[in-house]
Amino acid sequence: MKCGANRHPSNRSSLNSTFRSVLVGCAVGTLCYLAGRRAGKVLGSIVDTTERKRVDQALIESEERFQSVANQAPVLIWMSDPDKLCTFFNQGWRDFTGRTMDQELGEGWTSGVHPGDLNRCLGTYSSAFDARADFKMEYRLRRFDGEYRWILDYGAPRLDPDGTFRGYIGSCIDITDRKSAEESLRELSGRLIATQEEERTRIARELHDDISQRLALIEIGLEQFGQATPGLSLEATKELQKIVHAASDVSSDVHNLSHQLHPSKLDTLGLIATINSYCMELSGQHGLEVHFLHHNVPQQLPKDVTLCLYRIVQEALRNAVKHSGCEEVTVELWGNSSAIDVHISDSGKGFDVDSLKARAGLGLLSMKERLRPLGGELNIKSQLNNGTTIKAHIPFSKAAMKASA
Repeated sequence: MKCGANRHPSNRSSLNSTFRSVLVGCAVGTLCYLAGRRAGKVLGSIVDTTERKRVDQALIESEERFQSVANQAPVLIWMSDPDKLCTFFNQGWRDFTGRTMDQELGEGWTSGVHPGDLNRCLGTYSSAFDARADFKMEYRLRRFDGEYRWILDYGAPRLDPDGTFRGYIGSCIDITDRKSAEESLRELSGRLIATQEEERTRIARELHDDISQRLALIEIGLEQFGQATPGLSLEATKELQKIVHAASDVSSDVHNLSHQLHPSKLDTLGLIATINSYCMELSGQHGLEVHFLHHNVPQQLPKDVTLCLYRIVQEALRNAVKHSGCEEVTVELWGNSSAIDVHISDSGKGFDVDSLKARAGLGLLSMKERLRPLGGELNIKSQLNNGTTIKAHIPFSKAAMKASA
């Protein structure tokens, strides 16, 4: 056979081909036999493995397409696995940081976060991750040139169609220029308000020290004139008394106007005493019952914080008198070493907070502008026929507290 096969190569090739066909046929036959004997388990495994490979290949191709698209995106994109470790950073991120993929993977990216923001950044990320919730945060990230830039980071959980959690995906944008513009606006707003308050103080001083004193002299002069002129008729005496009362009323109005422009008590007695005095004064003038409560308010507060809170209470109570139609208002003030809050609530008519008139009027814009330079927040809740609550929150640093003390 070997010699014959050597003499006839074509016959040997034909035999080899036939032999392979027989082997394949036997293998298939064996598989079918075993499939029949084992109720299809072996054949089922082959089909399952093939399907799994097809799905895995589709996932790989989908991921490659995603990474290709992500690398062209004009934003910074990252992904993490269920263990909170980052598994991908797009080209935009790597170009921004000037670091390689290997350097950023896992927790490597944290080396670029500003030390002052790192704990807050990781805390926000970890809390959202544990809750499987979307998050938004701002932090400073070091650029390739060493400059820290403010980043706005949006993160969202990645879920399979069956709900399986696969980690997170996030996108970031550089908001440094926007924050710089906001800071410039806050500084400008602060300077305008400071200038306004200086002018208020100047006018209040002139009203109190000059005009109010002159009106008092006129009132005294009129009374002395009446006493020194006994021959006046009854009608003339009555007319003179009317003039004296009118001068007294004008003097009182000037005094109140001076107080509204700049409450001198704020400088001498402090925030609590001044707000309490204003609440009592307003209650007496308009028959409005005003409850003033305060808790843990520091005795020493920064001057700009004190003035801002007083103006907010003043404006809110004026609105309650003019627009709410209520008979009762509650002013509540409390604080700690790092922030102070004030709530003014009534049970009056209420209004539509989202209306153009509300946004532009009622002194709400003034309140927001006063809070802006201090980094404060204003929250307004109101419903028609269901009252209004105005909440203001002002944080302040320990340095500011020490300076005020």
